[in-house]
Amino acid sequence: MLLGEIFELVQLLFVVGFTVFLANCVDYDVLFANKFVNHTDSSKVTLPDAFLPVDVCSARIRNNAFVIFVLIISGVFWLHRLIKFIYNVCCYWEIRSFYINALKMTMSELPYATWQEVQARIVEIQKEHQICIHKKELTELDIYHRILRFKNYMVAMVNKSLLPVRFRLPVLGESVFYTRGLKYNFELIFFWGPGSLFENEWSLKQEYKRGGNRLELADRLASRILWIGIANLLLCPVILVWQILYAFFSYTEVIKREPGSLGARCWSLYGRCYLRHFNELDHELMSRLSKGYKAASKYMNCFLSPLLTVVAKNVAFFAGSLLAVLIALTIYDEDVLAVEHVLSSITLLGVCITICRSFIPDKHMVFCPEQLLRVILAHIHYMPDHWQGNAHRYETRDQFSQLFQYKAVFILEELLSPVVTPIILIFCLRRKSLEIIDFFRNFTVEVVGVGDTCSFAQMDIRQHGHPAWMSEGKTEASIYQQAEDGKTELSLMHFAITNPQWQPPRETTHFISQLKERVHREATGAPSDTHPMSLSESEPRSLIANLLTGPSTLASVHFDRDISLANHAAAGINDGGSALRSLSPISSSLHLRGSLSAAHRVAGHTSRTMAGSGTDARTVSSGSSAWEGQLTSLVLSEYASTEMSIHALYMHELHKQQSRGEMSRHTWHRQESDESSDSIPDEVRSEPIPHSRNFPRSHTFPTTVPSPSAIPTSASATSSTALGQERPTAQSSSQRHHSGPTTDPFGTGVKIVRSARVPMGGWAEDGQTAQRHHEPLPEESLEDEMPPHIHKVT
Repeated sequence: MLLGEIFELVQLLFVVGFTVFLANCVDYDVLFANKFVNHTDSSKVTLPDAFLPVDVCSARIRNNAFVIFVLIISGVFWLHRLIKFIYNVCCYWEIRSFYINALKMTMSELPYATWQEVQARIVEIQKEHQICIHKKELTELDIYHRILRFKNYMVAMVNKSLLPVRFRLPVLGESVFYTRGLKYNFELIFFWGPGSLFENEWSLKQEYKRGGNRLELADRLASRILWIGIANLLLCPVILVWQILYAFFSYTEVIKREPGSLGARCWSLYGRCYLRHFNELDHELMSRLSKGYKAASKYMNCFLSPLLTVVAKNVAFFAGSLLAVLIALTIYDEDVLAVEHVLSSITLLGVCITICRSFIPDKHMVFCPEQLLRVILAHIHYMPDHWQGNAHRYETRDQFSQLFQYKAVFILEELLSPVVTPIILIFCLRRKSLEIIDFFRNFTVEVVGVGDTCSFAQMDIRQHGHPAWMSEGKTEASIYQQAEDGKTELSLMHFAITNPQWQPPRETTHFISQLKERVHREATGAPSDTHPMSLSESEPRSLIANLLTGPSTLASVHFDRDISLANHAAAGINDGGSALRSLSPISSSLHLRGSLSAAHRVAGHTSRTMAGSGTDARTVSSGSSAWEGQLTSLVLSEYASTEMSIHALYMHELHKQQSRGEMSRHTWHRQESDESSDSIPDEVRSEPIPHSRNFPRSHTFPTTVPSPSAIPTSASATSSTALGQERPTAQSSSQRHHSGPTTDPFGTGVKIVRSARVPMGGWAEDGQTAQRHHEPLPEESLEDEMPPHIHKVT
């Protein structure tokens, strides 16, 4: 990393100096043979003949005001990078001392150490030496919060659609624009720039924790965004020239060597932020996305136009014919290359053929978008609901391309970033200043020993869970407080599986235990009294091993309530399991049955050995050699990754079933009500409704549609039997649209609050009427008398 920063400084000097030299110190008439050079000894023109004398070159530079301006700006920027490099050197030295003195790890051991091993040593050192004076013990979550403080905020803001990165353009339709330059400006405004919201790396300014002066703070933030946008606008020409030159020097050789590289795809910057879990490190995210790259590429390659394929084949034929003739003439007589533009023609024809081949599909390719999309979901863990079942549609493909874009599109967006970024800052982000202020006040918690962190990163089901993602009856969050797309639930499962030694709070433990128990029981037919937390420690007869070691046993998945739900869920997870088996790197290199059994034996031996120290079994390289330890770590890491993939598929399947069940039940209830109203006499209609009729319609009518194609009521109704949930959640359509708090019809005394989606601050705009009323936030009642919305977590 340090060496890379040194070369970055050298690259900056090289790009600027070389560009100025090419623009002012080269005689292109001599280079292109438009002007003859007199030689006394030879008539052959050499490269130094095309260079202008030093005095002429320096005079041309001094007389060019734009070049002087570019050199001054580049020099200031280079000095800034140099100061930052010196600061990073000091930080790297402190980190090196920490690893050597505190963690007792030498520099030769560090490249081969796993993150779990480093984390376990930090937890142990805290118990012995109190490196954090505010807490007696550090947890794995505390360590992640310190590292990912600002990134968790960015993930939460993207999840709540607070950042202006999605736009609807007249011709292009819905588009996403999120570049490195725009991300840099967001972080500059929010976290570490002059006048940012944070006073240091761990603490939000006290004034932003109080709601009394929120309007003043919003105006101040809007003004700062405006000035930063103006600064970007003034520096736009310089930054644009730099982006063009850097892209030219970086990609020209790659395009010449591999012309099809621009047709390759990569995960977009927005996709990495959208698909990122709370408390997920960079290497964990990239490992997960890299595993889904192959399936994502296959899925995007399914959508090739037959017309474009025919055109590409014929263009490749004609270009190949011309190229073949030129190559044959060159082989016969190499003087053909001396003819003007022959070499350029050969190069362009080769590039044209390579580009055309990228539009010609493999003749052995099978069109199976639904299965590929399920494989992608197993790795990326997030996907909009309307994608499932519509994988063959171009709308789904276009939306997925926002997450998985062409490399050429990525380069083009980076080139346009200096022009578009000021517009977004001035006209889009500035409007959201009040919502941003409210977001940081409402979703910032103070954790002892860690500092101010994003409350979403606590992964608290009660505070930020979503009822549609297995949190029904466990969450008290309003729509404003809920994380979208199951972000809280999936992040919690990912963190718990990645860090099995982490001890979550009691409510969180209950959620994890129920989910693991259900997945384990329905996959293996195990009795319900199986210990829920033993899934990641049980023998390979569990769900993950059954998926990997042969024909899936998920066909035997049975639900107590509804057979159609069982068949649908089993079929869905079976597709993911078969795909996971084909994509698993372990399955291609090891005999999985023996490997996982051996890994389990090693894990069991390691866990027994390290039981006293509390070290994670995955972090210890047990065995007689470092190779055995690394192999064990690889197998166990893949084991945990596959476990998370299956849990993600399972949670999405339950979420889809619940959504379809509620929709079908609501439709059937409405039809049943219409038919009943048509057949009831008028005198019966006029009779008062007894009090017992106030029960939810789902308890007075059947909860499933009597149709073979119908989807069962909901996953929550099924989970009430399988998971032992005590609280039924089905409600009638009339109660579902009720705006005020209602009492649980079963006499539990629990109030059910239905909140409407309102602006980020929780206030409806003037002149607008919310479709559903919402419960106002307590800190938003009065502008001058608002208590600080800040929590302290011990």
